[in-house]
Amino acid sequence: VQLQASGGGLVQPGGSLRLSCRAYGIVVRINTMDWYRQAPGKQRELVASITSGGRTNYSDSVNGRFAISKDNAKNTVYLQMNSLKPEDTAVYLCHVVWHGRKYFGRGTQVTVSS
Repeated sequence: VQLQASGGGLVQPGGSLRLSCRAYGIVVRINTMDWYRQAPGKQRELVASITSGGRTNYSDSVNGRFAISKDNAKNTVYLQMNSLKPEDTAVYLCHVVWHGRKYFGRGTQVTVSS
């Protein structure tokens, strides 16, 4: 299983980014896919999830600003991030549980700063 995240970068407060997670070895359509983030000195935080049926769930810290979606044909999960704040700065990682094992991708850095 490989999860390749991309789309991170430097953005000003109030800006937007869209992250992508291309999955290999698993089928996005039939799995719950998650986005986590980890900031320096902080615990890894679950940010957003999308089930096989398309149901979504968000942490309180991003609810209303972030949107998770998926393209089954491309086997890819997205995280649209709007109204970004400096506290959103972190490495964002894609995650899936497959046959009882947790898989995290390498992650992509998001930095929100003026």
